[in-house]
Amino acid sequence: MKKTLLFLTLLAAGTATAQAEGTSSHLDRVLQKGSLNVCTTGDYKPYSYLRPDGQYEGIDIAMAQSLAASLGVKVNWVKTSWKTMMQDMTSNKCDIAMGGVSVTLARQQKAWFADVLAQDGKIPFVRCEDVHKYQTLAQLNQPGVRLIEPVGGTNEAFARAYLPNAHLELFHDNVTIFQQLLDNKADVMITDASEAQFQQKRFPKLCAVNVKKPLQYGEKAYLLPKDDISWKMYVDQWLHLSKAKGDYQQIVSQWLATAKNDN
Repeated sequence: MKKTLLFLTLLAAGTATAQAEGTSSHLDRVLQKGSLNVCTTGDYKPYSYLRPDGQYEGIDIAMAQSLAASLGVKVNWVKTSWKTMMQDMTSNKCDIAMGGVSVTLARQQKAWFADVLAQDGKIPFVRCEDVHKYQTLAQLNQPGVRLIEPVGGTNEAFARAYLPNAHLELFHDNVTIFQQLLDNKADVMITDASEAQFQQKRFPKLCAVNVKKPLQYGEKAYLLPKDDISWKMYVDQWLHLSKAKGDYQQIVSQWLATAKNDN
Protein backbone atom coordinates (compact mmCIF):
# COMPACT_ATOMS: atom_id res chain seq x y z
CA MET A 1 0.00 0.00 0.00
CA LYS A 2 2.79 2.42 0.96
CA LYS A 3 4.66 1.60 -2.25
CA THR A 4 1.53 2.27 -4.32
CA LEU A 5 1.00 5.63 -2.61
CA LEU A 6 4.64 6.54 -3.23
CA PHE A 7 4.32 5.75 -6.94
CA LEU A 8 1.14 7.81 -7.21
CA THR A 9 2.79 10.71 -5.43
CA LEU A 10 5.83 10.57 -7.71
CA LEU A 11 3.62 10.25 -10.76
CA ALA A 12 1.61 13.32 -9.79
CA ALA A 13 4.78 15.28 -9.06
CA GLY A 14 6.39 14.22 -12.32
CA THR A 15 3.29 15.08 -14.33
CA ALA A 16 3.00 18.48 -12.67
CA THR A 17 6.66 19.25 -13.32
CA ALA A 18 6.39 18.23 -16.97
CA GLN A 19 3.29 20.33 -17.49
CA ALA A 20 4.88 23.31 -15.77
CA GLU A 21 7.96 23.06 -17.98
CA GLY A 22 5.93 22.43 -21.11
CA THR A 23 7.63 19.09 -21.76
CA SER A 24 6.38 15.57 -22.31
CA SER A 25 7.62 12.26 -21.00
CA HIS A 26 10.34 10.40 -22.89
CA LEU A 27 7.73 7.66 -23.22
CA ASP A 28 5.56 9.99 -25.32
CA ARG A 29 8.53 11.28 -27.31
CA VAL A 30 9.82 7.81 -28.13
CA LEU A 31 6.41 6.72 -29.35
CA GLN A 32 5.93 9.89 -31.38
CA LYS A 33 9.31 9.84 -33.11
CA GLY A 34 9.32 6.07 -33.59
CA SER A 35 12.83 5.56 -32.25
CA LEU A 36 14.61 4.96 -28.95
CA ASN A 37 17.89 6.81 -28.33
CA VAL A 38 20.15 4.34 -26.52
CA CYS A 39 23.45 5.71 -25.27
CA THR A 40 26.11 3.01 -24.98
CA THR A 41 29.90 2.93 -24.87
CA GLY A 42 30.44 -0.12 -27.07
CA ASP A 43 33.60 -1.02 -25.16
CA TYR A 44 32.36 -3.14 -22.27
CA LYS A 45 31.91 -6.84 -22.93
CA PRO A 46 29.72 -8.73 -22.20
CA TYR A 47 27.25 -5.84 -21.99
CA SER A 48 28.00 -3.60 -24.96
CA TYR A 49 30.55 -4.02 -27.73
CA LEU A 50 30.87 -2.18 -31.03
CA ARG A 51 32.26 -4.69 -33.53
CA PRO A 52 34.65 -3.69 -36.33
CA ASP A 53 31.76 -4.08 -38.78
CA GLY A 54 29.88 -1.29 -37.01
CA GLN A 55 27.29 -3.53 -35.35
CA TYR A 56 26.69 -3.64 -31.59
CA GLU A 57 26.39 -6.84 -29.58
CA GLY A 58 26.10 -7.85 -25.93
CA ILE A 59 23.63 -8.44 -23.10
CA ASP A 60 22.36 -4.87 -22.94
CA ILE A 61 22.30 -4.51 -26.71
CA ALA A 62 19.83 -7.39 -26.87
CA MET A 63 17.87 -5.85 -23.99
CA ALA A 64 17.74 -2.48 -25.74
CA GLN A 65 16.30 -4.17 -28.80
CA SER A 66 13.74 -5.89 -26.57
CA LEU A 67 12.74 -2.56 -25.01
CA ALA A 68 12.38 -0.96 -28.43
CA ALA A 69 10.29 -3.90 -29.67
CA SER A 70 7.95 -3.54 -26.69
CA LEU A 71 7.33 0.04 -27.82
CA GLY A 72 7.08 -0.78 -31.51
CA VAL A 73 9.99 1.52 -32.37
CA LYS A 74 13.54 1.15 -33.71
CA VAL A 75 16.80 1.62 -31.81
CA ASN A 76 18.96 4.66 -32.51
CA TRP A 77 22.40 3.91 -31.06
CA VAL A 78 24.15 6.95 -29.56
CA LYS A 79 27.90 6.39 -29.06
CA THR A 80 29.05 7.68 -25.70
CA SER A 81 31.94 7.13 -23.28
CA TRP A 82 32.19 6.58 -19.54
CA LYS A 83 33.56 10.10 -19.20
CA THR A 84 30.78 11.78 -21.22
CA MET A 85 27.78 9.54 -20.47
CA MET A 86 26.29 11.78 -17.80
CA GLN A 87 26.74 14.87 -19.96
CA ASP A 88 25.00 13.10 -22.84
CA MET A 89 22.16 12.10 -20.52
CA THR A 90 21.63 15.56 -19.04
CA SER A 91 21.83 17.20 -22.49
CA ASN A 92 18.91 15.02 -23.61
CA LYS A 93 20.83 12.89 -26.12
CA CYS A 94 19.73 9.67 -24.39
CA ASP A 95 16.32 8.20 -23.66
CA ILE A 96 18.24 5.53 -21.75
CA ALA A 97 21.89 4.56 -21.19
CA MET A 98 22.71 0.85 -21.28
CA GLY A 99 25.83 -1.26 -21.27
CA GLY A 100 26.94 -2.39 -17.82
CA VAL A 101 26.25 0.90 -16.02
CA SER A 102 27.07 0.74 -12.32
CA VAL A 103 24.76 2.35 -9.77
CA THR A 104 26.45 5.21 -7.90
CA LEU A 105 25.18 8.01 -5.72
CA ALA A 106 27.07 10.53 -7.87
CA ARG A 107 25.12 9.40 -10.94
CA GLN A 108 21.89 9.31 -8.95
CA GLN A 109 22.31 13.02 -8.19
CA LYS A 110 22.01 13.90 -11.88
CA ALA A 111 19.87 11.11 -13.32
CA TRP A 112 17.63 8.22 -12.32
CA PHE A 113 18.15 4.47 -12.44
CA ALA A 114 15.69 1.82 -13.50
CA ASP A 115 15.22 -1.13 -11.13
CA VAL A 116 18.41 -3.02 -10.33
CA LEU A 117 19.40 -5.63 -12.90
CA ALA A 118 21.87 -7.62 -10.85
CA GLN A 119 24.45 -7.41 -8.08
CA ASP A 120 28.10 -7.04 -9.00
CA GLY A 121 31.28 -5.85 -7.33
CA LYS A 122 34.83 -4.62 -7.88
CA ILE A 123 37.55 -7.28 -7.95
CA PRO A 124 41.18 -7.50 -9.12
CA PHE A 125 41.86 -8.91 -12.59
CA VAL A 126 45.44 -10.13 -12.86
CA ARG A 127 47.83 -12.57 -14.51
CA CYS A 128 46.99 -16.00 -13.13
CA GLU A 129 50.42 -16.55 -11.62
CA ASP A 130 49.91 -13.42 -9.51
CA VAL A 131 46.53 -14.25 -7.97
CA HIS A 132 48.04 -14.87 -4.53
CA LYS A 133 49.74 -11.44 -4.57
CA TYR A 134 46.60 -9.34 -5.03
CA GLN A 135 43.94 -10.64 -2.66
CA THR A 136 43.36 -7.64 -0.39
CA LEU A 137 43.26 -3.85 -0.46
CA ALA A 138 46.45 -3.83 1.62
CA GLN A 139 48.26 -5.92 -0.98
CA LEU A 140 46.95 -3.75 -3.80
CA ASN A 141 47.59 -0.36 -2.18
CA GLN A 142 51.35 -0.43 -2.62
CA PRO A 143 53.66 1.89 -4.63
CA GLY A 144 55.03 -1.04 -6.59
CA VAL A 145 51.59 -2.16 -7.86
CA ARG A 146 50.86 -0.94 -11.38
CA LEU A 147 47.13 -0.36 -11.79
CA ILE A 148 45.54 0.23 -15.17
CA GLU A 149 41.98 1.51 -15.57
CA PRO A 150 39.75 2.94 -18.30
CA VAL A 151 39.18 6.68 -18.15
CA GLY A 152 36.15 8.17 -16.44
CA GLY A 153 34.28 5.19 -15.02
CA THR A 154 33.71 3.60 -11.62
CA ASN A 155 36.92 1.53 -11.92
CA GLU A 156 39.01 4.69 -11.97
CA ALA A 157 36.95 6.14 -9.12
CA PHE A 158 37.53 3.02 -7.01
CA ALA A 159 41.27 3.06 -7.65
CA ARG A 160 41.57 6.74 -6.68
CA ALA A 161 39.47 6.31 -3.55
CA TYR A 162 40.86 3.07 -2.15
CA LEU A 163 44.28 2.55 -3.75
CA PRO A 164 45.98 5.96 -3.58
CA ASN A 165 49.45 4.51 -3.00
CA ALA A 166 49.45 2.28 -6.08
CA HIS A 167 50.68 3.59 -9.42
CA LEU A 168 47.62 4.34 -11.56
CA GLU A 169 47.73 4.51 -15.36
CA LEU A 170 44.62 5.53 -17.29
CA PHE A 171 44.02 3.76 -20.57
CA HIS A 172 41.78 5.09 -23.33
CA ASP A 173 40.73 1.80 -24.94
CA ASN A 174 38.65 -0.50 -22.77
CA VAL A 175 38.74 -3.19 -25.48
CA THR A 176 42.52 -3.64 -25.68
CA ILE A 177 43.30 -2.79 -22.06
CA PHE A 178 43.60 -6.46 -21.09
CA GLN A 179 46.56 -6.95 -23.40
CA GLN A 180 48.49 -4.54 -21.17
CA LEU A 181 48.24 -7.11 -18.37
CA LEU A 182 49.33 -9.94 -20.65
CA ASP A 183 52.30 -7.90 -21.90
CA ASN A 184 53.36 -7.15 -18.29
CA LYS A 185 52.85 -3.42 -18.80
CA ALA A 186 50.49 -3.39 -15.82
CA ASP A 187 49.83 -5.69 -12.87
CA VAL A 188 46.18 -5.22 -11.92
CA MET A 189 42.93 -3.96 -13.37
CA ILE A 190 40.16 -3.33 -10.88
CA THR A 191 36.89 -4.10 -12.64
CA ASP A 192 33.44 -5.57 -12.14
CA ALA A 193 33.28 -9.29 -11.41
CA SER A 194 30.97 -9.84 -14.39
CA GLU A 195 33.46 -8.34 -16.83
CA ALA A 196 36.41 -10.20 -15.30
CA GLN A 197 34.53 -13.51 -15.51
CA PHE A 198 33.77 -12.92 -19.16
CA GLN A 199 37.24 -11.70 -20.12
CA GLN A 200 39.12 -14.57 -18.46
CA LYS A 201 37.44 -16.90 -20.93
CA ARG A 202 38.91 -14.82 -23.75
CA PHE A 203 42.31 -14.55 -22.04
CA PRO A 204 43.07 -17.85 -20.23
CA LYS A 205 46.26 -16.43 -18.72
CA LEU A 206 44.26 -13.77 -16.84
CA CYS A 207 42.27 -14.58 -13.70
CA ALA A 208 39.40 -12.97 -11.79
CA VAL A 209 40.27 -12.78 -8.08
CA ASN A 210 37.68 -13.59 -5.40
CA VAL A 211 34.58 -13.30 -7.57
CA LYS A 212 32.29 -14.18 -4.66
CA LYS A 213 34.01 -11.79 -2.24
CA PRO A 214 34.34 -8.47 -4.07
CA LEU A 215 36.32 -5.57 -2.67
CA GLN A 216 33.26 -3.34 -3.05
CA TYR A 217 29.57 -4.15 -3.41
CA GLY A 218 28.01 -2.99 -6.66
CA GLU A 219 24.83 -3.08 -8.73
CA LYS A 220 24.02 -2.74 -12.42
CA ALA A 221 21.04 -0.77 -13.70
CA TYR A 222 19.93 1.24 -16.71
CA LEU A 223 20.40 5.01 -16.50
CA LEU A 224 17.35 7.19 -17.18
CA PRO A 225 16.62 10.91 -17.47
CA LYS A 226 15.88 12.56 -14.14
CA ASP A 227 12.34 13.45 -13.01
CA ASP A 228 10.48 11.42 -15.65
CA ILE A 229 8.38 9.05 -13.59
CA SER A 230 6.19 7.89 -16.50
CA TRP A 231 9.25 6.73 -18.43
CA LYS A 232 10.83 5.08 -15.39
CA MET A 233 7.62 3.21 -14.58
CA TYR A 234 7.41 1.89 -18.13
CA VAL A 235 11.04 0.75 -18.20
CA ASP A 236 10.70 -0.87 -14.77
CA GLN A 237 7.55 -2.74 -15.81
CA TRP A 238 9.14 -3.92 -19.06
CA LEU A 239 12.17 -5.14 -17.10
CA HIS A 240 9.98 -6.85 -14.51
CA LEU A 241 8.11 -8.77 -17.23
CA SER A 242 11.38 -9.62 -19.01
CA LYS A 243 12.66 -11.24 -15.83
CA ALA A 244 9.35 -12.88 -14.92
CA LYS A 245 9.11 -14.52 -18.33
CA GLY A 246 12.77 -15.55 -18.32
CA ASP A 247 13.75 -13.43 -21.33
CA TYR A 248 16.42 -11.52 -19.43
CA GLN A 249 17.94 -14.66 -17.93
CA GLN A 250 18.08 -16.29 -21.34
CA ILE A 251 19.98 -13.36 -22.82
CA VAL A 252 22.42 -13.28 -19.90
CA SER A 253 23.05 -17.03 -20.13
CA GLN A 254 24.14 -16.68 -23.75
CA TRP A 255 27.03 -14.50 -22.60
CA LEU A 256 27.86 -15.53 -19.05
CA ALA A 257 26.86 -19.20 -18.64
CA THR A 258 30.37 -20.42 -19.50
CA ALA A 259 32.12 -17.60 -17.70
CA LYS A 260 31.25 -18.47 -14.10
CA ASN A 261 33.75 -19.81 -11.64
CA ASP A 262 34.35 -20.04 -7.91
CA ASN A 263 37.56 -17.99 -7.57
